Amino acid sequence: MNETYNTERPLVMHIDLNSCFATVEQQARPLLRERPIAIVNRRTENTAIITASYEAKKYGVKVGMRFKEAKLLVPDIIAIETDPAKYRFVYHKMMDMMKDYSPHVVMKSIDEGVIDFKHATHTMQVRDLHDIGMEIKQRMKDEIGCAMRCNVGIGTNRFLAKTAAGLHKPDGLDKITHENLRATFAGMKLTDLTGIAKHNEHRLNAVGIETPLQFLDASAETLHKMVFKSICGNEWHQRLRGYEVDDREFDLKTVGRQYVLESPHLTEEKILQRLHHLSESVGAKLRSQNKVARGVFVYAKTYERKYWHARRMCEMPFFSNQAIYALASQLFAGAPDGIREIGVSCYELGNDIDPQLSLFGDKIASEKQLVKAIDELNGRYGDRTIHAADTLGTGMYVKQKIPFGSTRYL
Repeated sequence: MNETYNTERPLVMHIDLNSCFATVEQQARPLLRERPIAIVNRRTENTAIITASYEAKKYGVKVGMRFKEAKLLVPDIIAIETDPAKYRFVYHKMMDMMKDYSPHVVMKSIDEGVIDFKHATHTMQVRDLHDIGMEIKQRMKDEIGCAMRCNVGIGTNRFLAKTAAGLHKPDGLDKITHENLRATFAGMKLTDLTGIAKHNEHRLNAVGIETPLQFLDASAETLHKMVFKSICGNEWHQRLRGYEVDDREFDLKTVGRQYVLESPHLTEEKILQRLHHLSESVGAKLRSQNKVARGVFVYAKTYERKYWHARRMCEMPFFSNQAIYALASQLFAGAPDGIREIGVSCYELGNDIDPQLSLFGDKIASEKQLVKAIDELNGRYGDRTIHAADTLGTGMYVKQKIPFGSTRYL
């Protein structure tokens, strides 16, 4: 069956920083090296772990675990609060380094990037990608810090390159080609494949596919009509065989922020202040992508595990923090008591406002100028240099989070 696999030379490289946030903290603070640490958004017993060092992972500490549970496994584990500025610095250093090898570089997340050598110069293409991978590893240590480690994976498409990067953590370098594809899949479980979580595993199991090799051998028709029941099945048939189907970008659909309240005893006024803070953050994200919105969505989760939400669509697009919070606060008037978590999002996004669409065109243009001036000051002197007086003091609680799945706002 090898004739159905992509037999071209592998020219896609996936770079994955090992336990990124934890490694960056260990680089910045030498006393933390070789010690079990957990990165958290707040240093409380019930906070969830964002990532952990390998010294903690080897004892069973996992992403999403509560810190108090991690302490039962590793009593001397150290909680470190996130420091977004450090991670952004490393992200940009990593991206600049990767661009030295090809103009076609895509950062999949803050700690993962893809280099497509098909678009590189001839001089770069004729080099051995294994040697380039080793060179990048050394440059990480030389140009960022001696504690930095990364996994490198090489394949004929993004999927196999990412799969290769995960084979020997930490600090591995592997290549998957048509020659070792079956041998590699033979040592894996379905859920080891990126994109196959429990839901898709159950779909595959339902038609007798229980291993990656069986998945690889399944026909396109089986995957299309019986498993995924969409074109997604055909894409998986191609993806597993090393053909590229993931080299595409998706337009932004929504922009949002959420926050777990730091106390169950906050007054309604305090909760609305935090909602206001989230609205400002959403507004900044929206404008950073040159988008406007027509809809606002808010939600709340209670300590009794109840979920409440409300939304509103507007005739005219909006973009300012003031407009987003005005709509969000109106909707939030119907929220239940006993709130544990809140969130606000904007949807129905568009690329621009045409003032001619409204009798209030001059007012919109004036508002855009004011908002732009505020954004420029915040960009120059730091986030929240200028913000609503109503949100004074909330910054120590509602801290900016670093997104794992998107690099739009970095």
